[in-house]
Amino acid sequence: MKPLLVRVVGVLLVLGAIALALTRSPELEVEALVARWAMPPSDFIDLDGQLVHLRDEGPREDPLPIVFLHGTGASLHTWEGWAQGLRATRRVIRFDLPGFGLTGPRADADYHPQADARFTLALLDQLGVQRAALVGSSLGGEVAWRAALLAPARIERLVLVAPTGAAPDPAAGTPLPWTIARLPVVNRAVEWVLPRELVRASLDEAWGDPAGAPRELVDRHHDLLLRSGNRRALMQRLAQWQPGAQPELVGQVTQPTLIVWGGRDRLIPVVTAQWFDAQIADSRVHVFDELGHLPHEEDAARTLAPVAGFLGVKPPMPR
Repeated sequence: MKPLLVRVVGVLLVLGAIALALTRSPELEVEALVARWAMPPSDFIDLDGQLVHLRDEGPREDPLPIVFLHGTGASLHTWEGWAQGLRATRRVIRFDLPGFGLTGPRADADYHPQADARFTLALLDQLGVQRAALVGSSLGGEVAWRAALLAPARIERLVLVAPTGAAPDPAAGTPLPWTIARLPVVNRAVEWVLPRELVRASLDEAWGDPAGAPRELVDRHHDLLLRSGNRRALMQRLAQWQPGAQPELVGQVTQPTLIVWGGRDRLIPVVTAQWFDAQIADSRVHVFDELGHLPHEEDAARTLAPVAGFLGVKPPMPR
């Protein structure tokens, strides 16, 4: 092990021990979180023994429901703005992926995006949805395009908001969360420690506005990461993560695809939008120059317009 890495690991271990002693964050059972984060129209359904938190809104007769897939550390709440603009005329389905929000960890601890794609299709089976449009952000974007490859006849079109899965940039280096997830002791300490300030800093990094993410967003992420089992699931997911492991698969996507990006995205650079556009034959790109990694949440009303047009929906006028 290189001397610098040894020192870094040593510092992290010491800091982890101190943090564990001073800022231990106990887990919260799902029942303690329901009153705040699962009020109607939230529901829970059993999917092969996995209790899934979801919201299924809009007209049930819609032949092409819109299914939303959130990113790492997020939940179905990230789509509230877009759901509000679509559910009057379209069936809108959103749910917490395993290991996030109120759904809780998987029994088999398989957190590869391919497993999430299979999970998504199984949930659609449970809901009786034969064909859908998938909208995914970051990790959810990769889950969406992988589901489209697994069941091309069932996925009519895709909206990918800064998705993962692109060929890795050698100059980008190893993301810190990925490194932490592979450090013994430190990765286990994360299961007990979760300073709110760390969550805030992470969300500020995902925001385009220099003022940073709103407080209510930080509160929600912090609360839901404390859900029993979620922190261990996050470390397991990051340990299994192989960024850009199969970039050649992206070129096999045949569905019409809208690629949405924030020009100030510091997590996945906006140039990656052009890579996806070049790989997918029937695709187009829409960039919001002043927004960050979560454009759908940072400015829901404005970012919904091109998405609604692509999905064939005329959103209601802002109040």
